[in-house]
Amino acid sequence: MTANRTLVVPPPAPSAAAVLEHIRPGMDLIVPSDNGEPVTILDAIEAAAARLERVTVHQALAVHDRKYHAGAFGDRLRHVSYFLTPALREHHDRGTVDLMPNDLSSIPAILRARTTDPLMIVSTSPPDAQGYVSLGTTAVYSAALLGRVRVFVEANRRMPRTVGRNQLHLSKALGWVEADYPLASPPPLPITDTDRAIGAFVAERIPNGATLQIGIGAVPDAVAASLSGHRDLGVHTELLADGLRRLIECGAATGAHKTYARGQAVTTDAYGSPELYAFLQENRHVQFWPVNETNDVRVISLHANFCAVNATMQVDLLGQCASESLGSHYVSSSGGQADFMRAAVYSEGGQSFIVTHSTAVNGTISRIQPTLSPGAIVTTHKNLTDKVVTEHGVAELRGRTIRERAKALIAIAAPAFRDELHAAARRVGYI
Repeated sequence: MTANRTLVVPPPAPSAAAVLEHIRPGMDLIVPSDNGEPVTILDAIEAAAARLERVTVHQALAVHDRKYHAGAFGDRLRHVSYFLTPALREHHDRGTVDLMPNDLSSIPAILRARTTDPLMIVSTSPPDAQGYVSLGTTAVYSAALLGRVRVFVEANRRMPRTVGRNQLHLSKALGWVEADYPLASPPPLPITDTDRAIGAFVAERIPNGATLQIGIGAVPDAVAASLSGHRDLGVHTELLADGLRRLIECGAATGAHKTYARGQAVTTDAYGSPELYAFLQENRHVQFWPVNETNDVRVISLHANFCAVNATMQVDLLGQCASESLGSHYVSSSGGQADFMRAAVYSEGGQSFIVTHSTAVNGTISRIQPTLSPGAIVTTHKNLTDKVVTEHGVAELRGRTIRERAKALIAIAAPAFRDELHAAARRVGYI
């Protein structure tokens, strides 16, 4: 018989600077998204940047602005972003941050192909009595890479211990340090009457028992608020924000009719208020999975009546959606929009909703245009677009001709722009 083996947890390092002995010239560092970023470890790396050589940081959704984002250390320490945030947009425009195009589901595969013997540095929960930590609010690609890459851990006392496929025993880490600082939260966004109108249009088309993917922001929060009277909704999403948290807390989202992971909300990331982080602490009803599993079209589409709700910045009269750039100016990335919209097409009874205000810049610009602005990035192509929703109604595009699509989209544009859109549609031969 094989004797039981006791896993020995090494003591924490005296300071985050201990990570430096594991960083070599030309190395790739993998940093998790948002609150998975180990702040004290990156502080130590940045403080030693003058001694580094050609180190590249790979990260999506960086919520802290750092000197190396601005190119302060040249090629000694450089950032590759997999999803731009407001903190990074100016740096990307100036060329000191590179952007890697991707669908969120593909990031683990890209990182495996792009990097050689990388070091992943992560922020986790404190260890439990058995020496295990959880990746807390962020699974995404870091959970997908556990066991495949070397890891250095920052155990933050404020990080909630979450449940799912996101656990690591500290004996498997190169080293670890302790930290104590609050998690970042997005600024609260007021919900307007326009947001509520869009939310109501979406909610009335979602049946009881549907499984949901809803993002973050004022319009998604309005959609979630409009669903509070529904019953037995399920959650299978890439991002758990406060809108979905409230649906779970009020009993509207029980997951009772989910086809897969019944009774559990599944996500790969959580970002929101301190109340959200407290809600997640040892909450066995919320499961964190790697992003290549949460965003796998084959997994998502197992759910009947799967409903995806995503935002965009511009839609043309064919239904193409530019959700990550204003013209050629990048403001974010693709995220999982195409992952979930494609899955909704394959789901029995599935629907996908693209939500947007009908206008921008105080009503002076229509978000529905005859063609996308020059240089605009197509995040979701026309064949995936199902329903487009503004405060003026719902344009149903799936199974519609070009003529029918153009007319439906013009009908939900702001009234002041409808004649202009109709004339433009005639000029390009859509109607």
